[in-house]
Amino acid sequence: MAAPDPYSVLGVDRNAGDAEIKRAFRKKARQFHPDRNPDDPVAETKFKEVQAAYESIETAKDRAEFDQQQRMSSMFGGNGGRGASYGGGMEDIFGQMFGGGGRPRGGSPFGGGGPQQRQRRQRPKGADINVNLELTVEQAEQGGQFPFSFKRLKPNAAGTMQASSVTMKTTVKAGVKHGTVTRMKGQGHDHPEGDPGDVLLTIRIQFGEGRFWDGNIVVQEVATPFSTLMLGGKVKILLPSGKKIMLSVAPETMVGDRRRIAGAGYDGADLELEFVLPEYENLTSAQKRALERLQKTGL
Repeated sequence: MAAPDPYSVLGVDRNAGDAEIKRAFRKKARQFHPDRNPDDPVAETKFKEVQAAYESIETAKDRAEFDQQQRMSSMFGGNGGRGASYGGGMEDIFGQMFGGGGRPRGGSPFGGGGPQQRQRRQRPKGADINVNLELTVEQAEQGGQFPFSFKRLKPNAAGTMQASSVTMKTTVKAGVKHGTVTRMKGQGHDHPEGDPGDVLLTIRIQFGEGRFWDGNIVVQEVATPFSTLMLGGKVKILLPSGKKIMLSVAPETMVGDRRRIAGAGYDGADLELEFVLPEYENLTSAQKRALERLQKTGL
């Protein structure tokens, strides 16, 4: 079964920029977050799809790589939803997809080229596969065995490369750090003329609704009324440690502005607070009238 299109999953246009994609991700993530949908396996699956989609097209570089992969898949053929299939005998293409394992330039198509060339030639290797393993804070602290899945290119009976689903388990040590990478040798994409690549498994620790990673820093959203953002004031927030604080908001603070609190993030690191607008449902008549007055003044 083909992976869902990340643009469709997030509900954004293929020309959308970073900010639009980020907003769409946050909206979808809040909608399907397990904290809002306890014991709902469908919502949990949707939440994971949204996370995977965002990771696929988060930045311009990510989108360029994804779009290139899609073009390659279209050029060299799918097979009715059972995984992409790539024909053999195309050295340049295999060189890109499998880590440079095509025929040495100037050599014989049958692997010749003289003793000196044979001595220099290294056995080609398939491409590595990057996989994220999402853990809660509790799971990371306790450790244990956790399954993860990915797509791997392997040769089929027809001699072409076909994508197949693989599920493995890994043992995570208690207290594992966010961003820890484990290399699993020989578990990556196969190469038609050489050895398989590796799997690079990255630990990503999730903090629940309203918190996310930006690089190596945890960012917490602070839902702040528009009036407080413009006029200044204070908002109460709950830190990841469970501590409650009153945060001062400067006048004319913009949505997306951030404040940093030293040592309040994961494992003693800093925490960034990002101002966002609350999601209002079922506005009262008084709130609607107040908004109408603001609208008339141009706000």
